[in-house]
Amino acid sequence: MFVRELAEGDQVDGVLVVREAELRSTRDGSQHLRLTLGDRTGSVAANVWDDVAAIAQVATVGAPVRVSGFLQVSRRYGTELTLRELYAAEPGTFDETAIVDGPPRSPAQMEADLRELLATIQDRHLRELLDAVFGEESATWACYRSAPAAKRFHQAYRHGLLEHSLSVAQAVSAISATFTGIDRDVAVAGALLHDIGKLNAYAFEGSAIEMTDAGKLQGEIALGYYHVRRLIEGIESFDPRKAEAVLHIILSHHGSLEHGSPIVPCTREATLVHFCDNLGGRLGSFDRLEKELLTGERWSRFDRAIGGGAYFAALQPREEREAA
Repeated sequence: MFVRELAEGDQVDGVLVVREAELRSTRDGSQHLRLTLGDRTGSVAANVWDDVAAIAQVATVGAPVRVSGFLQVSRRYGTELTLRELYAAEPGTFDETAIVDGPPRSPAQMEADLRELLATIQDRHLRELLDAVFGEESATWACYRSAPAAKRFHQAYRHGLLEHSLSVAQAVSAISATFTGIDRDVAVAGALLHDIGKLNAYAFEGSAIEMTDAGKLQGEIALGYYHVRRLIEGIESFDPRKAEAVLHIILSHHGSLEHGSPIVPCTREATLVHFCDNLGGRLGSFDRLEKELLTGERWSRFDRAIGGGAYFAALQPREEREAA
């Protein structure tokens, strides 16, 4: 039984992956371990009150654990898995694809869509820049293809960066035909490269995503800017106006200083990428929240990324929508 299929009182006996683990102190000074456990359909909270130190060594972020217990729903604490037992899951005793989250489209399909989009770029210098990142023989491509898009809020799983950046670039490409004055090649190139700093900002192993020292000290925007700038400087006679336009997209894609961009979007192309990026991240949060719902639930918990609870009208089951 998957997490999304659980209902109050259901017994649980199987393998889940640890998505979050936090040691907390109680009022009497003792500690308990707050966990978020999940599979590919969703996640559920759990608390460990006994043998906390020993279990904390096992229940690390990204680790598969075998658990037994039952699902409990209370007005005060919401939906939680009440644990009877938790221990490390032995390799080969579970189906890894059942517990690891991932995109709805296959990596092969996303790569095919990316190659199709890249073929539409007309500018010679931008094509050379994009080939340095996405060329099949490029070392960067292997990392980009498997990297997550975030640590928590949207597409926080393997291939998430490809999924997010491709969807933003596809949206930018479509909208570029609607509004005048937009350099489509620059906008699409900027959309594909806007989050490239995450390759150095995140460390990704299994299903565990952590910030690197460089990510904490410099931030993904600065890392992305210098990454692309070095690539541009290695391309002979690269058009300086195109270089400035693409680098401005990377620097400004968060949209405002308070959200981490050192400059606000000052061009049509940067403005378009920012709004499509923001939309992609916001809708990605809805995907994440929907996976956390149990059968029959229509409202998510409060979520900081969207500033409220998300509502999912029961017009059509999610499985039927995905099949369609």
